[in-house]
Amino acid sequence: MRILVVGAGATGGYFGAQLQQAGRDVTFLVRPRRADVLRERGLRITGLGTETVLTPRLLTAADIDGHYDIVLVSVKATALPAAIDDVAAAVGPRTTVIPFLNGMAHMDALNERFGAEAVLGGVVRVLTTLDAEGDIVRLGALAEIVIGEQRGGTSQRVARLAEVLSGAGFDLLVSPDIRGAMWHKWVFISTLGALNTLVRGSVGDAMAVPGGERLGPQIAAEAAAVAAAAGYPVPTQTLDTVRAFMTRPGSADTASLYRDLVAGQPTEAEQIFGDLTARARALGVPTPLLDATTVALRVHEQHVGRPDMVETVASPSTAR
Repeated sequence: MRILVVGAGATGGYFGAQLQQAGRDVTFLVRPRRADVLRERGLRITGLGTETVLTPRLLTAADIDGHYDIVLVSVKATALPAAIDDVAAAVGPRTTVIPFLNGMAHMDALNERFGAEAVLGGVVRVLTTLDAEGDIVRLGALAEIVIGEQRGGTSQRVARLAEVLSGAGFDLLVSPDIRGAMWHKWVFISTLGALNTLVRGSVGDAMAVPGGERLGPQIAAEAAAVAAAAGYPVPTQTLDTVRAFMTRPGSADTASLYRDLVAGQPTEAEQIFGDLTARARALGVPTPLLDATTVALRVHEQHVGRPDMVETVASPSTAR
């Protein structure tokens, strides 16, 4: 199967490289500036005591050479509208689109453009970042992809795709409740991002001051309450894991959103927090800590030059 990876950043670049090394037919759809970096330096992955340099097959939107069997969408949510336009020519009647974005709003956009039957749900968990040279740096061993049919259950299509994506140096799981899995990741990333944003530091920084040990669990409770009201309650064991992660003394963990924040870059404020708090309001769930985080991030977005940003308002159709 021909695989097109949309984006070659810290996430798409890493998983695409793993698939390429495993012998899969992989092409990366990138913007011209990223293409220049990858042609000059190669697709380079460092960290954890290893370095891998690959020569990736690259395309820009103007060079798309027909339809692909699998399209893995791995861009920041702020870049999704442009990415959808760029990749449209690669999506045919037999193409399966698998997005790896945070939150849930991207599903509506992809469903509208390509049809819900063409789009699977997806979750990725990986500890990577891009350095100043544009290389991918591994920060930890975690690397996992979860896929599933939007409508739930299992299917022969997902089983076939799992065979293609498995055995490539990362864990590949199939979920019969992928929307639940996506909501549960949303609870985790919103809790970590809010904790980092509110304390302006890592999990360990929060734990090092009086009262800091309560903040992470309080944020997690708010996010979990929204998920439950939306119909996707977080299992007790999963929520306990989230709380434990947010209360580890000495932890240097930060969310990628927070790293963008301190670097003075645009963040996924609306996709992770604006949408979540809008759904909370529509569902009648109070979220004071998540609301405070949303406002703080919106102020940041104004400072980095996005005055066109407006408050997200959930309609009854999106509140579910």
